[in-house]
Amino acid sequence: MIENFSQRLAVWQKQYGRHELPWQRQGGYATWVAEIMLQQTQVQVVVPYFQKFIKEFPTISDLASASLDSVLAHWAGLGYYSRARNLHKAAKIIVSDHHSEIPKDLDLLIQLPGIGRSTAGAILSLGFGLRGVIQDGNVRRVLSRLFCIHGDLSKATAQKTLWKLADQLTPKSGLDACVHTQAMMDLGSIVCRRSKPTCQFCPFAVDCQAHKRGEVSRFPEPKRVKQRPDETWVVLQLENERDETLFLRRPLEGIWGGLYAPHIDSSLSKISEILKSVDVLDAEYQGELTHAFSHFRVRLEHYKLKVHSQDIAEIGMWFPIDSFQNGVPAPINKLLNG
Repeated sequence: MIENFSQRLAVWQKQYGRHELPWQRQGGYATWVAEIMLQQTQVQVVVPYFQKFIKEFPTISDLASASLDSVLAHWAGLGYYSRARNLHKAAKIIVSDHHSEIPKDLDLLIQLPGIGRSTAGAILSLGFGLRGVIQDGNVRRVLSRLFCIHGDLSKATAQKTLWKLADQLTPKSGLDACVHTQAMMDLGSIVCRRSKPTCQFCPFAVDCQAHKRGEVSRFPEPKRVKQRPDETWVVLQLENERDETLFLRRPLEGIWGGLYAPHIDSSLSKISEILKSVDVLDAEYQGELTHAFSHFRVRLEHYKLKVHSQDIAEIGMWFPIDSFQNGVPAPINKLLNG
């Protein structure tokens, strides 16, 4: 084990770490919301979303009593919308089962939707000043380089090693663990970055096994992700006699679950099978854009068709684009406002 690891890390964090993030030292609720938002999303993207979200839902009770549409509207653009749905669901459970208080117990926390072992550790540590152990992407990267951990870090063998190391390195004291947790995140984000790490500024450069071998760029080893073929989706914007657009709520499970968008399918012909009362093939092409998801890309082709609202079954909501308040996926919003 690396000598005086937590002490050296704390000294580094005090001088070089991040101290002014809007969720820091704001309690368990702010920590929880931030940690969920930070999953798969960079800090600079999260900050404005977090600030607006907390302003709209300042307490767990406010979040639990809000509609899912309202929660998703404040999440639109962050992606990975199951995070927002789980956050909303967990808030309701906390209000009903825990007297509106976030549990300060690891086992109870990980029973809540969307909270895994690492997120629970961050909530305990950063939110409540208790001992909590984390293993987010930054921490995994730091540990994999410090100790040359090979293979896919998401697999059981590597996970067991990583959690053991993370636990051994985390101080026993809650307040010290709080500093340690933030410091590990900061070290991975500021110095031990995925690309172009600045090893010359790392407090553990002399201890890092990957650095000693000149193999920092090799770790963590990339995991094999099966890529889906690129796809083409047709977005059909129906516009009525009042220049309102028809918005449909998307299924909760799946891409953009719970958000609102015009009809989306693989072709105009597919959409015409649903809209039998209008001639969809008369729709006019408006433009297109390409959007990248985590494992595939999609080309979104935008078409517009003028219709009479009475010809369309009651399957959605008619609204002017600029006054629609519910959540719309960012690329769809860009298409409609293009």
